Amino acid sequence: MAFFLRRPIFAAVCSLAILIAGLIAIPTLPVAQYPAIAPPVVTVTATYIGASPQAVETSVTTPLEQAINGVEGIRYISSQSAQGVSTITVTFALDRNLDIAAADVQNVVQSALGQLPAVVQQTGISVGKNSGSFVMALALQSDRSNYDAQFLGNYAELNIVNDLKRVPGVSDVIIFGQRRYAMRVWLNPIKLASQNLATSDVLNALQEQNVQVAAGRIGDAPEGPDQPYTMTVNAKGQLSDPSQFANIIVRADPNGGFTKLGDVARIELGAEDYSSYVRFDGSDNVVGLGVIQLPTANALSVSNGVLARLNELQKQFPPGVKYDVAFNSTTFVNASMTEVIKTLIEAIILVILVIWLFLQDGRATLIPSAVIPISLIGAFFVMAMFGFSINTITLFGLTLATGLVVDDAIVIIENIARYGQEHNMRGVEGAGAAMHEVRGAVVASSLVLLSVFVPVSFFPGTTGQVYKQFALTIAASITISLFVALTLTPSLSAILLRHSPDATTGFFGWFNRRFEAFRGWYRGLLPGLFRARWVVLVLFVLALLWTGALFRSTPTGFIPQEDQGYFICLVQAPEGTSLAGERKAALKAEQIFLHQPGVSDVFDVGGFSFVGNGPNRGVMFVLLKPWDERKSFDTSIIGILYGPNGVQGKLSSQIPEAQI
Repeated sequence: MAFFLRRPIFAAVCSLAILIAGLIAIPTLPVAQYPAIAPPVVTVTATYIGASPQAVETSVTTPLEQAINGVEGIRYISSQSAQGVSTITVTFALDRNLDIAAADVQNVVQSALGQLPAVVQQTGISVGKNSGSFVMALALQSDRSNYDAQFLGNYAELNIVNDLKRVPGVSDVIIFGQRRYAMRVWLNPIKLASQNLATSDVLNALQEQNVQVAAGRIGDAPEGPDQPYTMTVNAKGQLSDPSQFANIIVRADPNGGFTKLGDVARIELGAEDYSSYVRFDGSDNVVGLGVIQLPTANALSVSNGVLARLNELQKQFPPGVKYDVAFNSTTFVNASMTEVIKTLIEAIILVILVIWLFLQDGRATLIPSAVIPISLIGAFFVMAMFGFSINTITLFGLTLATGLVVDDAIVIIENIARYGQEHNMRGVEGAGAAMHEVRGAVVASSLVLLSVFVPVSFFPGTTGQVYKQFALTIAASITISLFVALTLTPSLSAILLRHSPDATTGFFGWFNRRFEAFRGWYRGLLPGLFRARWVVLVLFVLALLWTGALFRSTPTGFIPQEDQGYFICLVQAPEGTSLAGERKAALKAEQIFLHQPGVSDVFDVGGFSFVGNGPNRGVMFVLLKPWDERKSFDTSIIGILYGPNGVQGKLSSQIPEAQI
């Protein structure tokens, strides 16, 4: 410690370096509501067009599950076999690398392709990493009938999606209710049978006559001696008009007759897939855009970047086309961060005021106050080293650490001031002698605090992932504060501290008299407590028992349930329900939600769900009005869901055909 006492500038530079490192780290840290606690998840999706759920499970899901089951580090596998779609979700251990896990799953899926139907092999199997979370959902809609959902979906795919994917921090953009343009061939089974044709005959004709081929060149080598030029032949192979498809020859008879595709089918330009739909506040001319962020991205920056890019693209939208934010998770994150930062600032101000109230010296107050920003901001550098994020848990840790980081500095300042008064030793000499007395106690007190928080970071499982950031953030602040207390604090004390008598007038004089009176009352109370020590002991035991009873009766939970300004409903109709049946149930639920006073918007996606896709499934994002407009119980999220006029009872009584 004498080294830093003799070199106060070096001590200040060390603390300044910690401060600058923290300031540099802050912009690089991702911002989220909570730490990343979800285990690595890989999703395998296979399409078997036209197959029943039973056929999908037998011929696709089961072989893939058997192949995937041997991958290292799997915690559990869940699967969903729906009409024409198989979805397998593979969840890995928390310490498994997501990229390596996805590569391992991809390899075993490729090895199992030979066991799958030929149609599934042709359409392919997608292996995706659930590497991020939904930041926001957007509704692209039109108030003109000529811009239907099919047009909007294709417009979004061509003109919006790629631009949004280039926004920093965006992992992927998903189109809900996408209906790509495709040529639909509706076969008439009666006409096919009358012509003695099968579906395979139509498929073969389409594959042979709707193909782009290289037609060659005229005058190419070996050319004749009189051939002056060569020309490339462009043959129209890919058909693009329903009339062209109608003229495809399905069968030619030996007698010269032939059967065209238009004789046995109806051809139209339609959509590739009709298995999903999107509604927004009752409108059908809508498609949804789901924005997924990278795990290391700043959610607030991603949201702001996406909205800024959309505002630029909106200038080029067709007339009558606009976008609305149907769901934005960063609204609550931003509000939560604002409140936590406000609490942190209030805590810093209160700590400084309390220090000033008791030390009653501006110079003495300045020294421990300098420890607070250095310790708290320096902790961000440690957070960046460990890959943490700025979230409510880490900010709560910093708020709690605000009162802890000044303890060592206060002890050192008080001892240096006392040593100077009692031994008449000032400056470096007095600070060095005082530090020699208390440095062991200061280090020991900090180690005790570290022994409380550091073991929390070794908790296993999901709980450990959450509270690891909380514990290590506090531990980093305490460690930095200990370093600053042992280096910068004595150097500043030797320079700034001056002896001043206790105030006898003014506010501080009044406070000192009242505090001294309280000390006298407490000293007078102690002898009586010693004489009635058994009574004190009994009261202490009763307090412990009462605390235990309160602990057992208090509701428990992993993370507090909060009003985040929205809630999500899953629509589950019985297996075999068509998309139209699911849509009817969702329409009833939509009307129930929109009639609630605290609800502003309802974004409904049919045929899609977080637990698996299928025509009998759907998901609804119900957006609530801003918090300052929902002051009553009926407009709170609890009142909307479970209140006397809440939706829970209405959904179960009015929509028996589906579970919502």
